[in-house]
Amino acid sequence: MSKNASQPPASVSGNSESWAAKIGFWGSILASVALLIWFYGFEQRYGPSRGQSAFDWIYSAWNGETDYEHGLLFPFVIAGLVFYRLKDLKASVTLGSLWGLGAALVGVLLYIAAYRTLQPRIAMVGLPFILWGSAWYLWGWRVARMLTFPLFFFWLAIPLPSFQQATTQLQLLATSLAHHGSGLLGVETYVEGTKVLPLKGSWAPLDIAKGCSGIRSLMALLMISAAWAYMAKMALWKRVLLFLMAFPLAILGNALRVISIFVIAEYGDAKWAVSTWHDWSGLLLFYPFSLTLLLVTHSVLEGGLPWKTNQQRQVRRVTVTRTNS
Repeated sequence: MSKNASQPPASVSGNSESWAAKIGFWGSILASVALLIWFYGFEQRYGPSRGQSAFDWIYSAWNGETDYEHGLLFPFVIAGLVFYRLKDLKASVTLGSLWGLGAALVGVLLYIAAYRTLQPRIAMVGLPFILWGSAWYLWGWRVARMLTFPLFFFWLAIPLPSFQQATTQLQLLATSLAHHGSGLLGVETYVEGTKVLPLKGSWAPLDIAKGCSGIRSLMALLMISAAWAYMAKMALWKRVLLFLMAFPLAILGNALRVISIFVIAEYGDAKWAVSTWHDWSGLLLFYPFSLTLLLVTHSVLEGGLPWKTNQQRQVRRVTVTRTNS
């Protein structure tokens, strides 16, 4: 028997090493995912009684008191944005980069800072860094670049410590706009702080509370306009402008909603206006008005309705094939 006969073929040895490398690679990935789930989903360190995980805290923070009730929609919106670019993401996969580990390390350091300071917001700020850096390390820069917006879009879902100052200013602005706007429609009122009182009508004074300041509508519209701008096929500065339009549109839409309450109270049923219509006017008036103006803004920036301009671009594309004579 020859000496070489007792040794396994080179191809078998190479396959064994390849399988070992794959097992080690995916094993490290699964271990990293398990650690991420543990520290964010099970490690109870946060909240008033220090009995909440980071995910528990942000879920409980998405409520009406923080004006972030729309936060529950963020995971679905982010998943939709990733799915929207899924085909491009698959086509852009290249060799990973160690720079991705550096980006992920930033997220890890932020979590450590959150763990030491008991601040769950810092932990949630670090989560996109961990996911983004991991994508960069595994699939390359092109994939990471495409995932930049969908992942860091999550920052808009993190409730800020306090909206008191912004809410107060918006309350005063909403009160002023409602007072002057209703006057244009024949509803004469006068203002005491954030309270609007009728001069002639029999309806009770209406107070522009924090919920009517427009802060909730503004935060929700920021989420919508950001996702809209990301999907728009326009220059970057136009996308930024489209996103920033959420601020004036939210203020105008909320003012229109409050004015409608005063008008209905003056000329119709005051009790129905401050109860049923107050609760439903956001869905039936604010969002149709704001989204319509957002579409108008998009159309102006793009020079036509988005779906029509996209069709025109496709028609203008000319495929040139070279034939050998």
